[in-house]
Amino acid sequence: MDFGYVAAGAVSGLLIGLTGVGGGALMTPVLILVFGVAPTTAVATDLWFAAITKVAAVLRHRRQSTVNWPVVRRLWLGSLPAALITAVFVSMGTQFDQQAWMTQAIGLMVCLAALGLLFGPWLLRKATAAPLSAAQTAPSWQAPLTVCAGGGIGGAVALTSVGAGSLGVVLLMAIYRRQLSPQQIVLSDLVHAIPLAVVGGLAYAGMGLVDGRMLGLLLLGSLPAAWMGSHFAHALPPKRLQAALAGVLLLVGMKSLFF
Repeated sequence: MDFGYVAAGAVSGLLIGLTGVGGGALMTPVLILVFGVAPTTAVATDLWFAAITKVAAVLRHRRQSTVNWPVVRRLWLGSLPAALITAVFVSMGTQFDQQAWMTQAIGLMVCLAALGLLFGPWLLRKATAAPLSAAQTAPSWQAPLTVCAGGGIGGAVALTSVGAGSLGVVLLMAIYRRQLSPQQIVLSDLVHAIPLAVVGGLAYAGMGLVDGRMLGLLLLGSLPAAWMGSHFAHALPPKRLQAALAGVLLLVGMKSLFF
């Protein structure tokens, strides 16, 4: 079992290193479907797994672009309270009730993440960043819509540990298509996701739902694999990798939803 956790972490880390986003979405359904981990424990542990691996991703991408802090703060304004409220809500249910509906919710989010992985890169290529001039002002709907998007992401992440990556990029792309470059969108989404995962993880940890030993084994496999994947990513066709990963995510998500 210990080797299985290390191997699962290595596969997820390698995919994160190769594709940049999407690989982490596999971890929670794998813990539930393959290892039989309770949904709440799988989500709680994966939140910490995501926070630590995303720090490594930010360090890798930070030289390519800059973070748009106003956008990140708007996302946090919605996501952090939503994550905390959702974690408390989940903790109030019985384990029997959680097993069915949380597994289905995770399956749905994994399927959405797969679609985001398929169409996110295409949407990013459509981005035409053009900073606002002194005579221009941002649309009045942008700030509240960003807060609402953050709230949706925060609730989804705290409930399923999935959604802060590929879906976050798609939402930011839809809201800030003509103001942020693709690199700014990706890095801002990554930076937003780290405190979000920590807040959700702390809430679950306070309820005793995080499995520290399992987390350590997952990281033992994922961190060196993510480093290795990031060094070989340029040598492999990214479109085919993302398409293959999206296909795997769809199969895993459909299994969580219907079987």
